[in-house]
Amino acid sequence: MARKYFGTDGVRGRVGQEPMTVEFALRLASAAARVLAPDGGTALVGKDTRLSGYMFEAALEAGFVAAGVDVSLIGPLPTPGIAYLAQKSGCKFGVVISASHNPYEDNGIKFFDEHGSKLSDELEEQIEAYLDSPALTRESIHLGKATRVDKSRVAYQEFCMSVLPKGTDLSGLKVVIDCANGAAYKVAPRVLTDLGAEIIPLGCSPNGRNINLRCGSTSPELIQATVSGVHADVGIALDGDGDRLVMVDHLGRIADGDQLLYVIASDRKRAGTLQGPVVGTVMSNLGLEQKLRAEGVEFLRAQVGDRYVLAMLKAHGGVLGGETSGHLLCLDRTTTGDGLISALEVLAVMKRTGLPLAELVAGMPKFPQVMINVRVRERIDPSQSPAIQDAVRRVEQGLGSSGRVVLRASGTEPVIRVMIEAEEEAVASRYAKELAEVVRTAV
Repeated sequence: MARKYFGTDGVRGRVGQEPMTVEFALRLASAAARVLAPDGGTALVGKDTRLSGYMFEAALEAGFVAAGVDVSLIGPLPTPGIAYLAQKSGCKFGVVISASHNPYEDNGIKFFDEHGSKLSDELEEQIEAYLDSPALTRESIHLGKATRVDKSRVAYQEFCMSVLPKGTDLSGLKVVIDCANGAAYKVAPRVLTDLGAEIIPLGCSPNGRNINLRCGSTSPELIQATVSGVHADVGIALDGDGDRLVMVDHLGRIADGDQLLYVIASDRKRAGTLQGPVVGTVMSNLGLEQKLRAEGVEFLRAQVGDRYVLAMLKAHGGVLGGETSGHLLCLDRTTTGDGLISALEVLAVMKRTGLPLAELVAGMPKFPQVMINVRVRERIDPSQSPAIQDAVRRVEQGLGSSGRVVLRASGTEPVIRVMIEAEEEAVASRYAKELAEVVRTAV
């Protein structure tokens, strides 16, 4: 059964348009209750700072209570915070109302199971099977109840601080923290301050409409200018739901997910605590793969999407993985991507070694990547086109071992993404244009 509503990270869309309507959210809550808590229990519901979060929170609350499930409403909290608390508080499942790094006009709903993990495809399919049924309302004696548990976020703050080695503090570090006016706007500054860092907060004044607006990990220009302007040691930029991270060195230069993954993995390799392979995606920079392999670390590539990285880590016994975008997984710390915990991991390396972020990432060369999106008449699988595959082989032969070719069909639109990676940007650009032209004419 193909999933109609669930994508790679829950249900998401433009507010007021299917599926992101109040009526759909009510039915979704009822369907999820039937599958995830058929005998009752508690659902933990959190959200980011979007204005529409209020109405979706109310709709989910109504659907769960009517289906006989108790609801704990925790308000704005990062997605990984909900995953952690759902696991630790004995809830049947957790729910996050967020569209992550998207603008405030969008919203989404995603679920975690009782172990703090994202739902399997099978569970999402079971939920979808109930979505065409009317919302369930049980007899009064079997209805659930709703409770506000805002203060429970302190438990997540304490957990974040506990991942650092005992005795570690961040005193002496001047840190700019950009929370994208999103879900981490309270907890991230408090955690850093409690650990002794001097902080300069950005994106910590949400108004319901400014989430991810010219701030956060997807718009790092503000934090880049601020870090160098106030002579900070480092900058931390999260996205709207706090599961994605980029950092900025003292010179205002971006360190992306590949570079941060390298810092964490290489430090653990030196300490003898790295478990299993490191997992990236087909889009991870070749410099990351080559440098880790040179240090004796196995590197594997999954499809784009943190759920695929997670699946490969579990299959191969690894604990570290992530995407170039900054969605990093430290499975020996938590069950899902957590921007704040990943940042704390990097800050701990800086404190322990006494090295600035600029020096820590300098060990990993970054190969230029050139991406061209080719719009086609209809969605196709480029691997099934002889002309495209012949062109790919020619480019790969020309690049040799010093470059890569990645062709990906978009999962949401008729677009083929052509990515070439090479030691020189001019070479990558030339081959990308050549291959993109073949794709245009072959379909």
